[in-house]
Amino acid sequence: MCLRKRSGYRPPDLINAKIYTGPIPAERGVELAMGGGRSETSALSGAGEARGLTTTQNSQRPNACCFCWCCCCSCSCLTVRNEEERRKRRRRKRISQETKMEAKLETCPKPSVEEVQMWSQSFDKLMRNPAGRNVFREFLRTEYSEENMLFWLACEDLKQEINKSAIEEKARSIYEDYISILSPKEVSLDARVREVINRKMQDPTPHTFEDAQLQIYTLMHRDSYPRFLSSSIYKALVQGGSRTSSES
Repeated sequence: MCLRKRSGYRPPDLINAKIYTGPIPAERGVELAMGGGRSETSALSGAGEARGLTTTQNSQRPNACCFCWCCCCSCSCLTVRNEEERRKRRRRKRISQETKMEAKLETCPKPSVEEVQMWSQSFDKLMRNPAGRNVFREFLRTEYSEENMLFWLACEDLKQEINKSAIEEKARSIYEDYISILSPKEVSLDARVREVINRKMQDPTPHTFEDAQLQIYTLMHRDSYPRFLSSSIYKALVQGGSRTSSES
C-alpha cells in the first residue's frame, strides 16, 4: 500500500469511472445468479418494477383508438338514421302523390252516354278520356292489377316535369314502387326493358320509363281491355246510359 502511495499508482478501473448501463455479460450473469452483486440486481429489479408500473399506468389511460372507434360508430349510426329519415320522407311523398292521383281519378264527372259508347271503339279513346281511365282503373282493381294503370299515370306525370331535382325524385319513386322486384306493386316487364331502365336511371329524364310504359300499355290493351268490355262494370254503364236516353 505504501508503494502505491509513493508512486502515485491508481487502479485503472477508477480513472474516468462511468456507470455501465449496457447488457450484462454472461460471466457477470452467473455471478449475479450465485448471489454476487446484490446492488446491481436490486437496481435492475427496481428498473423492471418501474417499467412494469409505467406499463400498468399506460394501460389504464383512455385508448385513443377506442375513442376513434366510438366516433366512427356514432358517425355510422347517424348516417343510417339520416338515410332512414330520407326514405320515410320519400315514402310519405309517394303516398301523398298516389293519394292525389287516385283522388283526381275518382273526382271525374260522370261520363255521358256518348263517352261510354266511344270507349268500346278503341282502347286509345278509353285511355284518353279521364272518366274512362277512372272506370277502367276500378275494373283493374277487381283483377288485382291496378298497379298497371297507376304506373302508366305516374309515367305520364313524369313526362310533364321540367325541374331536374323533381325528375330525379319522381323517377326514383317510380322505380321503387313499380320496377323494383321488392315492391308489392311491381309491374310485369321483360328483361330487356328492365336493362334499359337500369341504364337510364344513372341519369333520369322525363322519358326514362318510356319503353316500360309502352309495354304496360300494350299489356292492358291486349289482356285487360277485352275483359273490361264484357265486364259487369262496363255493361252497367251502357245499360244505365241507354235507360237514361230512352226515358228522356
